[in-house]
Amino acid sequence: MARTDMTSTQPDGGPAPEDDASFFGQPRGLLTLSGLEVWERFSFLGMQAILVLYFADTVAHGGLGMAAGTAASVSAAYGTLVYLVSVAGGWLADRVLGSYRAVLWGGVLIACGHYCMAVPAGAMTWVGLGLISAGTGLLKPNAATMVGRLYRTEDERRDAGFAVYYMAINIGAFAGPLVTGWLSDHQGWHWGFSAAAAGMTLGLAQYVLGRRHLAGRRRAAGAALAPDALRRAVRRIVAGAVAVAVAATVLALAGWLTMARFVDLLTLLSVVAPVAYFAVMFASPRVTAAERGRLRPYAVLFLASTVFNFVLFQAYSTMMLLASTDAATTVLGFGFPASWYASALGAFEVALAPVVAALWVRMGRRQPHASNKIAIGVVLGGLSFLLMALPTAGHGTGGPLLSVWWIVGSYLLLGLGDVVLETSGMSATSKLAPAAFASQTMSLWFLSLALANGVQAQTVKLYDAVSHAAYFGVNGAIAVAAGLAVLAAAPWLRRTMHPVR
Repeated sequence: MARTDMTSTQPDGGPAPEDDASFFGQPRGLLTLSGLEVWERFSFLGMQAILVLYFADTVAHGGLGMAAGTAASVSAAYGTLVYLVSVAGGWLADRVLGSYRAVLWGGVLIACGHYCMAVPAGAMTWVGLGLISAGTGLLKPNAATMVGRLYRTEDERRDAGFAVYYMAINIGAFAGPLVTGWLSDHQGWHWGFSAAAAGMTLGLAQYVLGRRHLAGRRRAAGAALAPDALRRAVRRIVAGAVAVAVAATVLALAGWLTMARFVDLLTLLSVVAPVAYFAVMFASPRVTAAERGRLRPYAVLFLASTVFNFVLFQAYSTMMLLASTDAATTVLGFGFPASWYASALGAFEVALAPVVAALWVRMGRRQPHASNKIAIGVVLGGLSFLLMALPTAGHGTGGPLLSVWWIVGSYLLLGLGDVVLETSGMSATSKLAPAAFASQTMSLWFLSLALANGVQAQTVKLYDAVSHAAYFGVNGAIAVAAGLAVLAAAPWLRRTMHPVR
């Protein structure tokens, strides 16, 4: 049974989306949501590009003095926490806040977190990262869900619309590291964090100003809890949060809850959370038999996303560390901060997203099936790491610096894979999601990012323990093999993912 056409009513009480073509052939609301993501990614990835370098820098230079492998592991653990919280963000949107308010309050928390990190005090770094994690968990899944609500289920503009949305995301991904990298290199780390705070504030302003174009902007949640159930849920959430905070404080003071154990705990949660969430959705009486059937192939896409994002997120961890120690930071006589390499990834995604969007529109019903697009993205991600195995073979720290073009070439493959996979993955998620779990299914997609970061948090510990060629070569080969496995499963995926094309 096909899902209800999303142009009739909106899950969180808003009006049906306008069937217009006023923004490059797309609904006008796409401009508002894309503008929000420009600034959210500017702040998030601008900060992410310098975070691992800040962790690894010496205390004398204003950093936290961590070893390279530890810095990469803690940075990945932070990413795990960000996407684990997205589950709560989706639940709050579906049951309490509605998508519009969830995104709004998420943006407020993110801005506050970046302002905290702008304060040059170690304790404020951890407070800021906590606030950013909570805010991103509210904003990311619900903003993507609101994009899906701008289209009918059968609207062939949907994948192209998500490609435009993803292009906007990567305008921020390109600009953020340029600004934060320059400021941190010339003025200090906390000046870079200040730029991230200003960017998120601008994003909030344009989101509020453009709210009239958004589907589902009314205050009611789509599957709101009854008043008594809501009060019980709030009490349990508050009690659980207090209990966790008290337990963490006691264990930390007792010396048991070290940073290493906290990272391990987040990795465990990143594995348990998606398994539990899939189990809840499969067992829920709110999910129809047809919707349950579409969740099975979605589990395959979930794992494919995990493998790809395991590679992608290392653009901001191991690749940044490699760039800062072993790669050239001059091109045509112009010197630049190592963190600017991260902007190359965003630049490629900005350039390639409209090309991919135009290609899907031109191909129409002849375009590859969503599962094949995702598989191709995974293969490209693996190839980006295999490419880095070539120049790092036999290369050690202190030898000749790697050419700029090796990392740029790796990011070209990774950027193309990201555009192809993520736009198709978010689009497929918005179409495969059970009606009663609309926002929460997008949260489940972001749990694949949590799992990717959780696995990364453990794997990057090997970065200094093995040769760089072995590290990039083995991980790249695993990703390529996973992508080819999804391509081999294409006939079953096409059959079971109906009506997704």
